[in-house]
Amino acid sequence: MIRLSPLNQRRWRNFRRNRRAFWSLLIFSVIFAITLCAEFVANDKPILVQYRGEYYMPIFRFYPETAFGGDFRTEAIYRDPEVQCLIASGGLDACFDDPEAVMADAQDGVVAGEEIVKGWSIWPPIPYSYDTIVDRDGAAPLPPNEQNWLGTDDTKRDVLARVLYGFRLSVMFTLIVTFLSSIIGIFAGAVQGFFGGKTDLFFQRIIEIWASTPQLYVIIILFAILPRSFWLLVVITVLFGWMALVGVVRAEFLRARNLEYVRAAKALGVGNITIMFRHMLPNAMVATLTMLPFVITGTISLLAGLDFLGFGLPSSSPSLGELTLQAKQNLQAPWLAFTAFFAFAIMLSLLVFIFEGVRDAFDPRKTFQ
Repeated sequence: MIRLSPLNQRRWRNFRRNRRAFWSLLIFSVIFAITLCAEFVANDKPILVQYRGEYYMPIFRFYPETAFGGDFRTEAIYRDPEVQCLIASGGLDACFDDPEAVMADAQDGVVAGEEIVKGWSIWPPIPYSYDTIVDRDGAAPLPPNEQNWLGTDDTKRDVLARVLYGFRLSVMFTLIVTFLSSIIGIFAGAVQGFFGGKTDLFFQRIIEIWASTPQLYVIIILFAILPRSFWLLVVITVLFGWMALVGVVRAEFLRARNLEYVRAAKALGVGNITIMFRHMLPNAMVATLTMLPFVITGTISLLAGLDFLGFGLPSSSPSLGELTLQAKQNLQAPWLAFTAFFAFAIMLSLLVFIFEGVRDAFDPRKTFQ
């Protein structure tokens, strides 16, 4: 069990007393936990298959159709009626002629007067992955119904499945970028503010030059040369995003570098790194955490904007920005616009409320009754 220090216990109590932040954290944690297990919630493969007394987990491993009595060595298409018939009937050849009739007889465990070894499959609640083409009549995008709760997009992919995967992708991208950007930005701001003088002036000129570089043009040029990928976009975003916290941390360190406790630590021979990150940084955390909601929401908006413009993640990736683009291009399908709007509104609101609570919990001047 993790034991918190008295200071951190007080911060946790303050956070819990902020009901809006606490409930936002619970709701966001539940949603994020569901999306982390998206393969178990929305997938075109069964979670578990029992075939002739053996168990298979297709969401984790590749199984050819021949493993279930089929003819092909390619991966089994589990939504195919013939494959479902093979699993349910124990691999009867009759499945290739009339799978529906065999499936109906297999419910009783007897086919053509002979007892069979019945198999079964456990499917996710949403039997579609983010790239599964839905088998429905009509022109895409298709409206919501009992089969597709949020309808389909313009290529007949299930919108709810894409939102689940897209939510996870957006949050993971944002957390990685924010974490890396914060480490670089806090370190750079601490060095500038603590040493000051020529060090501060030198780094300020570098930041001014780097901040004037047009990020969108750099992304367009790089993606014209290199293939688009998740990690390449993370690297580019971190390279341009670390400056968001530099000014705040620098100002806090410039203010604190001449305070009595810093002078006392220097007089006692404490090292600069220890003074910076053990004594000064905790006092600068309130101002730093004040900026984090803006960094997080800005990163999510940046990813959505790049996907909307076609310069973000690969086109095959589940993206909320790409869903927004589809909503713009298909005004006759309002469910796309409503889904994109509420997905962004819920995500951004919960994150802002959470970090507002974290900021207030670190502020010694604020207490909640």
